[in-house]
Amino acid sequence: MSIKNVRLEVMQFLDTKVDEFVDKFLIPIETIWQPSDFLPDAQSDTFFEDVKEIQEIAKDLPYDFWVAMVGDTITEEALPTYESWLMDVEGIDNVERNGWSRWIRQWTSEENRHGDLLNKYLYLSGRVNMREVEVTTQHLIADGFDIGTGRDPYKNFVYTSFQELATYVSHNRVSQIAKDYGDKKLAKVCKLIAGDEMRHHHAYCEFVDQIFKVDPSEMMLAFQYMMKQKITMPAVFLRESGEKIGAAFEQFSNSAQKIGVYTANDYVEIMQKLIDKWQIDKIANLTDEAEKARDYLMKLPGRMAKISERLVLPDENYIFKWVQPALVK
Repeated sequence: MSIKNVRLEVMQFLDTKVDEFVDKFLIPIETIWQPSDFLPDAQSDTFFEDVKEIQEIAKDLPYDFWVAMVGDTITEEALPTYESWLMDVEGIDNVERNGWSRWIRQWTSEENRHGDLLNKYLYLSGRVNMREVEVTTQHLIADGFDIGTGRDPYKNFVYTSFQELATYVSHNRVSQIAKDYGDKKLAKVCKLIAGDEMRHHHAYCEFVDQIFKVDPSEMMLAFQYMMKQKITMPAVFLRESGEKIGAAFEQFSNSAQKIGVYTANDYVEIMQKLIDKWQIDKIANLTDEAEKARDYLMKLPGRMAKISERLVLPDENYIFKWVQPALVK
C-alpha cells in the first residue's frame, strides 16, 4: 500500500473519533464568549464614555505593543486562507458526512471570533491607521501562503500543533503587557483568545498522538520534516500598502522579539514541548529511517538554542504604516 493510501486509511480511522474531539476541545456556540461581550455597547447611553475610556488607557501603551497587536489581528483576520488550506488536506472532504470537514468548520467558527474582537478593539482605540491595517489584511488573504506541508495530513497536524501554541504565547504575552500598563480590559480580551488557542493546540496534538499510535514511523518522519524545514509563521507574506510580498514580516518579527511577545527562544521551547508531549523518546516499532529521525529530533532543540543565543536584532526601529509614532503618545 502506498504512503498516500496509508495516510487516507489513518484519516478515515480517526474520522470516526471526530465527534469526541469536537466535544472535548470545542465549546458550543450558544455558550462560548462572543466579541460583543467585551466591547462597548453601541445601543447603550454610555457608549461614547466607554469608548473614551478605552482611548485614554490606550495612550499609555508603547509603539511596539501596537505593532504586535496589529500583527496578531491581521494574522487572525486571514482565517479564510487557513480554512481553505485545511479543507484541501488529504482525508478532509468538504461533505457533511465527513467528520474532519465538520471539525474544520467548527474550529474555524471559534477562530473567527478572535479577529472580529481584536479588529474592533483596534478601531475603537484610535491608536492605529485602520485603513493600512485593512489593506495589509486584504493582501495577506489575496496572496495566500505556502507553509511547506502540501496536502499531507501528518505534516499539517504538526504545523497546527506548533502554530496554535505559538499564537497562545503571542496573545498571552500581549495580555501581560496590557495588564502591566493598566489596560485590564484588553488584558482580559487577549487572555481569552490565548485560552482558545491553547485548547486548539491540545486538539491538534491529540490528532498527532493518535497517529503515532497507528503509524509511528511515518508520523516521526513527518515531524522531522517539519522541524528540518522550520515552521513558517502564517503571516510570512505580510506586507504593507505599496510593498512586495513578505516585505514587512522580518520587521514585524524583530519588533515582536524586542518587546518579548514572541522570540527565537519561544520557538525552541515550543519544539521541546512537542517532543515531550508526544514522548518522542518512547515511541516504539520504528523503522531504521524513523529511528534516525527520532535521534535528529531529540538533539534539535539543543542545537537551535545555541543558534538563538547568537541572534542579534537590528538597532534601528522600523516605522510601520499601521502605527505612526504620532498616534502613540
